[in-house]
Amino acid sequence: MSLGQAWVVADESTPTVVVAILANFGIAVAKGVAGALSGSAAMISESAHSLADTTNEAFLLVAVKRSEKPADERHPFGYGRERYFWTLLAAVGIFVGGGVFSVMQGVNELRGPGHESGHYKLTYSVLAIAFVLEGTSWLQARRQLRADAASMERGFRRQLFDTSDPAVTTVFFEDTAALLGLAIAATGVGLHQATGNHLWDGLASIAIGVLLAMVGITLGRENQHLLIGEAADPRLRSAVTQVLSSYDEVDAVDEVLTSVIGRGEVLVAARIDLDDNLRASQVEALARRMESDITTAYPQVKHVFLDVTADATRPDPTATTSKP
Repeated sequence: MSLGQAWVVADESTPTVVVAILANFGIAVAKGVAGALSGSAAMISESAHSLADTTNEAFLLVAVKRSEKPADERHPFGYGRERYFWTLLAAVGIFVGGGVFSVMQGVNELRGPGHESGHYKLTYSVLAIAFVLEGTSWLQARRQLRADAASMERGFRRQLFDTSDPAVTTVFFEDTAALLGLAIAATGVGLHQATGNHLWDGLASIAIGVLLAMVGITLGRENQHLLIGEAADPRLRSAVTQVLSSYDEVDAVDEVLTSVIGRGEVLVAARIDLDDNLRASQVEALARRMESDITTAYPQVKHVFLDVTADATRPDPTATTSKP
């Protein structure tokens, strides 16, 4: 698949997010019941984690829907960056609702006198069911990321951090943290059961909180870059430069700037130096042809702005110099 076809793929963010919402809501309820009956700080933290994930994924669903609104007079470039705003809120929710709460829960457990635990079979059953449900959601997010990576002709890891669709990335990171959190919670509950020391339960809760805080910070930074205005794939910039340079009427391509404005949506601004002998009508026709050729070859380019002013830093070959 060529770079121009890379983003001509269906947006599967909605089913990925919906699967995650349904899975996390059911898990949150089950963990909450198990935590209340067993008194386990790790299970209560896990319940708060899943509840926070459910809320955050509701943000992601809003992000996907609102970003699809068509451009209007007030937002001429569309609403694509709505995804980045709402997913940034989701990242904050992961950090506060999951990370900070879990750490506080663990600290309170360590400072307290401890508690009599029980209902271990119920706790382990809930953890096992949660692992299956979280794993299902994780596989859905991973499948979409791998498909997008293949369409973009780049590796999975690069797709994870360079994608213009942070909704799927957020679900993937959330589910990865959830699976690790379940393993940590099971370890904490098991050690508490084996030793009778509530220290392990509190430490497990703190570990879950630190894990979630790291995920929240990572996702927050990624969305920060996209909100500010991140450049598109360097390969696209190079390809557009080659297209512009291919015209006989172009003396030089001085600068090509790109900016991601939504999922699979890119703005291109270029400064080019044209043949000085071209008439105004020829320049206009050439500009229209350039824009058509670029957007046809690379459908992800939604807007093209061309500046035909010569680079002032480059010497004028027609200029003459006087001899002393």
